[in-house]
Amino acid sequence: MNRYHSPRRTSSAPAGPIVAFLLIACFGLLFVTGCSSTVSGPEEQTEDDTFTAEDVARFRALSEQNDTTSSESGMAASAAALSASSMAPDSMRIASEPTVTPATVDPALRKSYDALRATSTGKGGNIYRVTNTFLNVRGTASVSGPFVAKLNQGDLVSLMEFVNGSWAKISLSGGQTGYVANRYLSKLTTEERLKDEQKAFDGQYFVNFAFVNVRTAPDSGSEKIGEIPGQAFVRPLSMDGDWARVPLEGKEGYVSTQYLSPFRPNFLVRQDRFTLPILHYDVRDDATITALTQHAARLKQDGVKVLTFRDFFTTLQTQEVRDVRLSPRSVILAISGITAQNVKRVSDALTAAGVPATFFVQTDQVGISGLSEKALLTLQANGFDIQSAGHTGDDLRTLTDAQTRLEMEQSRTILETLTHKTVFAIAYPQGGANDRVLTAAADGGYLFGMGSAPDKAFSRDQFLRLPSYQVTSGMTADDVLKLTK
Repeated sequence: MNRYHSPRRTSSAPAGPIVAFLLIACFGLLFVTGCSSTVSGPEEQTEDDTFTAEDVARFRALSEQNDTTSSESGMAASAAALSASSMAPDSMRIASEPTVTPATVDPALRKSYDALRATSTGKGGNIYRVTNTFLNVRGTASVSGPFVAKLNQGDLVSLMEFVNGSWAKISLSGGQTGYVANRYLSKLTTEERLKDEQKAFDGQYFVNFAFVNVRTAPDSGSEKIGEIPGQAFVRPLSMDGDWARVPLEGKEGYVSTQYLSPFRPNFLVRQDRFTLPILHYDVRDDATITALTQHAARLKQDGVKVLTFRDFFTTLQTQEVRDVRLSPRSVILAISGITAQNVKRVSDALTAAGVPATFFVQTDQVGISGLSEKALLTLQANGFDIQSAGHTGDDLRTLTDAQTRLEMEQSRTILETLTHKTVFAIAYPQGGANDRVLTAAADGGYLFGMGSAPDKAFSRDQFLRLPSYQVTSGMTADDVLKLTK
């Protein structure tokens, strides 16, 4: 992050609401760029010129002491402290390579997003996913076997073989092998391949009791010639009502079918491709807001299922544990260009039509003179989703790697702080994204990135470059409806 020379502290503590406000605003500027428009190099900075944790605590205390106007003013001040560049002149925005300390992204969160973006196609014949919160790997096919490793939900493993109805042998990185419980593994597949995948296990059974006796004839009074242990696999040569003819050590015998259960592993049927139009409205133009009002009402009237990005995210998470699908003719409404001047009008129009939407907020619009914390929380309370449109709105393709990361991470941090919800989608400013930007989005903790390619179909591996239709004021309700079909 660029650092700017800050005023030297004095021993006297400022008092009064105006001074306290200036201190808070100055701290906000430090959060983004620094407290002065004069740039100083590292050799000019001293310990006395650096804000400490004690300073920050004192600034907050002064603000709470002197802020007696209204709770809304307090919320706006907090938003201003987080959104510094909305108050800074353009010359103070990121203009050169900043020294950035990357925002911490939980590795488990990144791993789960990568798993959601992974397609099932091409995973190979023996790739299974861990579906439990965690899964212990043992050295033998037994719960009392020595501990080898611990797997987490979403991990992919290569299955070597099913040992019996309860245990599977898997290979781990580094050439290790181990055993895990079958019930916590699911094979990734698609609906098109499911029948063929299941067919491979036709005719395979396992003993569902401690053991089963093998007899010379299909009669419980006939001679016992052996037994098959519990959970062991059996492929009957034939089945006739209550008895199955099975091989046993080079001979044949009969077992009761009540002690046999069909064996079939769990399958995780996931959509790899989606048909889900994303209708993007940039509402900085008043005429577009008027068109949105008409279009939203028509979508509702025509029975189109309108979703938010959060709704789509929830569906994807559910698909990780069971088979669910999006409703036919579903669309996502994406709103950008939100300001303090138009947010109420847009919200009222969508509420009147009874449709939800995702608001992509540019966070330099958040602050004392812009979108307040109260406005964002009101949107959420009305059922709308809030995601990121970056911080300054600069085309990310024109920025350096560090600047791009700062834009994404700063915006996500501000929104998550104010809304207390996870922000996982970004609308690329001006619709622009390249491979470098996509990498930064993934590193910055985003699952989705919305671009501007006009299409309604996409696959999982395109989640960071989702297509969208830019809806303009000149389009009629009928034009928009055609995009949903």
